[in-house]
Amino acid sequence: MQLDLNLLTTLDALLVEGSVRGAAERLHLSSPAVSRSHGRIRKLTGDDILVRTGRTMTPTPYAMAVREQVSGLVRQAGAVLAPSRELDLGTLERTFTLQCHDALTTAIAAPLLAAIAERAPGVRVRFLTEAAVDTDDLRHGRVDLEIGATTPDLPEIRTETVGHDRLVVVLRGDHPYAGRLDVEAYAAQPHLLVSRRGRLSDPVDELLAAHGLHRRVLAAVGTTATALHVAGHSDAVVTVPEVMCRPLIAAFGLAVAPLPEPLRLPPVPIVGNWHQRYDTDPGHAWLREQTRDVVSAALGGR
Repeated sequence: MQLDLNLLTTLDALLVEGSVRGAAERLHLSSPAVSRSHGRIRKLTGDDILVRTGRTMTPTPYAMAVREQVSGLVRQAGAVLAPSRELDLGTLERTFTLQCHDALTTAIAAPLLAAIAERAPGVRVRFLTEAAVDTDDLRHGRVDLEIGATTPDLPEIRTETVGHDRLVVVLRGDHPYAGRLDVEAYAAQPHLLVSRRGRLSDPVDELLAAHGLHRRVLAAVGTTATALHVAGHSDAVVTVPEVMCRPLIAAFGLAVAPLPEPLRLPPVPIVGNWHQRYDTDPGHAWLREQTRDVVSAALGGR
């Protein structure tokens, strides 16, 4: 049997107002329209709902018994169709999943978690590393917010650029070229690349080739921490975003040098990606705001 859920609204109005006319006024409908719905309700329930007693109408015992239940159902339906967009951070209980590379996690995790703990103590965060291949985790809700330098080529993915970070060269503090790294010296060093896909070249190689130079790439590694650890124990150099890698650079006691002028690339974008299902979700919007603030604060301290 297919139910017309509009009949619940009519039944609620009839039970509250105690008459067809009163229910019609409450619902902004005509009395004949409410009378027809009243007839359908009688047929479905096998009960008169309201019966005449003199000049007034009286609810039947069945109507009295279901009055609260009907009222509750109508309120629940209203809450579903017109949800509150107010966010109570003090009572919010939710786990968010963020995905970003290890250097970015190291840079933002502490201040982001501090901001969340202060404002929304019931919120937990799950940080995931970048996968070696592109995934559909955003589309299927396994990841709430992805932060990186690229944007998935999917129409339902929303994107916001939250900042930019310049590329620098990182090398050990007592490296022979720590203070004098021109383009020829840069090309002559052994290099490490950070690549989740294991790529052994990047746009720097194209710029070097334009100047008739070639560099020797020793290895590609999946995490920035691994690359910097190796650089700290060898002559290898690593080219990485400066601010987002600053905590790891400091932890390993490494030196930083600017990319030689002929190799200056545009700043690396820091991009937040999420599925459109979260566009109007207050909790997710708050998470995006906190993440944006943390990244902006980090970049402002360059």
